Amino acid sequence: MSTSSLLLALLGDARLPSGGHTQSAGLEPALRAGTTAAQVPAYLRARLRTVIRVEAGTAVVARAVAAGGGDLAEVEAAWAARTPSPALRANGRRLGRGYLRVLRTLWPGPVDARARTWSRPVVLGLLAHRAAMAPDDVARLVGYDDVQTVAAALLKLEPQDPLLIAGWVKDLLPHIDEMAAQVAHLHTPEQIPAHGAPLIERWAETHDTTTERLFSA
Repeated sequence: MSTSSLLLALLGDARLPSGGHTQSAGLEPALRAGTTAAQVPAYLRARLRTVIRVEAGTAVVARAVAAGGGDLAEVEAAWAARTPSPALRANGRRLGRGYLRVLRTLWPGPVDARARTWSRPVVLGLLAHRAAMAPDDVARLVGYDDVQTVAAALLKLEPQDPLLIAGWVKDLLPHIDEMAAQVAHLHTPEQIPAHGAPLIERWAETHDTTTERLFSA
């Protein structure tokens, strides 16, 4: 296994202390709204076509901008403009702070003082630049992390046969590769995809004010 593959395994591991354990990738509110466990693969495919394509594209662009010495605040603004839900923006920035800690510890170096206000995909793009990750790899990381986050959350929210869920993840790997190939060539903030997911956004807003919940988002 190559070093780049091992790096992907490290960053895609749920045990990485980045705050991912607090997440269900929108699954908890989706289940509350009536989504069934059997519909989870379709839910994941919808996320890969919409919100995760935006996040993966943002990470790829952030990597390119960081490599060129550009202003990542412009990438953050482009991500925010494509993420209309205040709850999703706030959660993305909380996760960004978790990944910023990973970046500062494992790939130390100068970091813009504004980085604490950046979202997860923007910080991941900077991390990808520091770690010399290929653009398609950082896009795969974003997609794989989302799929595994939902899979892990489902085991807690509505326990299923773990091997059944592992099979769902395996079947989605080509979809992750396809999504990554669609965004790997992006270089500028205006190229970041803009795909709406109104139900996911609405569920996120409802979940943000729910007092009895297992996951923060």
